[in-house]
Amino acid sequence: MAEVSSKPVPLLKDELNIVIPTIRNLDFLEMWRPFLQPYHLIIVQDGDPSKVIKVPEGFDYELYNRNDINRILGPKASCISFKDSACRCFGYLVSKKKYIYTIDDDCFVAKDPSGRDIDALEQHIKNLLSPSTPHFFNTLYDPYREGADFVRGYPFSLREGVPTAVSHGLWLNIPDYDAPTQLVKPRERNTRYVDAVLTIPKGTLFPMCGMNLAFDRELIGPAMYFGLMGDGQPIGRYDDMWAGWCIKVISDHLDLGVKTGLPYIWHSKASNPFVNLKKEYKGIFWQEEIIPFFQKATLSKNATTVQKSYIELSDQVREKLGPIDPYFVKLADAMVTWIEAWDELNTPSEA
Repeated sequence: MAEVSSKPVPLLKDELNIVIPTIRNLDFLEMWRPFLQPYHLIIVQDGDPSKVIKVPEGFDYELYNRNDINRILGPKASCISFKDSACRCFGYLVSKKKYIYTIDDDCFVAKDPSGRDIDALEQHIKNLLSPSTPHFFNTLYDPYREGADFVRGYPFSLREGVPTAVSHGLWLNIPDYDAPTQLVKPRERNTRYVDAVLTIPKGTLFPMCGMNLAFDRELIGPAMYFGLMGDGQPIGRYDDMWAGWCIKVISDHLDLGVKTGLPYIWHSKASNPFVNLKKEYKGIFWQEEIIPFFQKATLSKNATTVQKSYIELSDQVREKLGPIDPYFVKLADAMVTWIEAWDELNTPSEA
């Protein structure tokens, strides 16, 4: 794809929504104005719906609070988390665009090693619009990037790649650590800028972070459910990772790709490790059984769509993870409710 220098027409301007979960005024958008202002924003307000969230002038947006979620989804609103950034997936549900970029309100514009501001969204779009290579690892990383290619020994039959469903970006400054790591390394900062984009190989899981993430909604949207977290739930801070495990199993099954690496954002502040530990406590134990479950999960040949695959996965969650804790039965039910809500709000023409 040709480099865009002056960017007269922003890439995918009419095909992409930006989803932001928040509980506060969105002053951080001022910094992002040169890059994000041309796009339509979907803001999902968490917490007290009577609080007024201020958005800087000039941004085109729609805002949904808990009252709106209850009104639009009715009884199915039970599948949308409250008092947790997992509420962002409501934005995925109501979007009508092909692509989604989601970003947290404590993420600022990062600079590359030359000191130039990084247009994170532009890089995500490049990642999504070029294929992935999950079946065979290319040692020069993304072969479709300018200045790279397939190395000697790479099978010609696999060089077409597969469609890219997800682009997972990274963070400078505050790394996305769990609470125990935060506690033992309170001053650690990520200063390493690695100029690379990798396809995550087929059969390999990864910890997906939702604060700098883009995806093709038509290819993988129904699987991008951030689970039941936060208020009234025994666990938090596993919302994006749960979605990541689900989308990876389904992407592998449907022959889709997931990329990680560029672009970087600047993660400005660390959350409280003691509060995080309280949220993560059960998850830290449970993940030792959840990960093997996803590693072994297989989907049948009848699972020909994301929705069918996700329903099959929910049945397995209920059967295999349910015995660990009743929460997983509740989560499996919510996964089904999510798909029902998706199908209700989105016409099946996508399939």
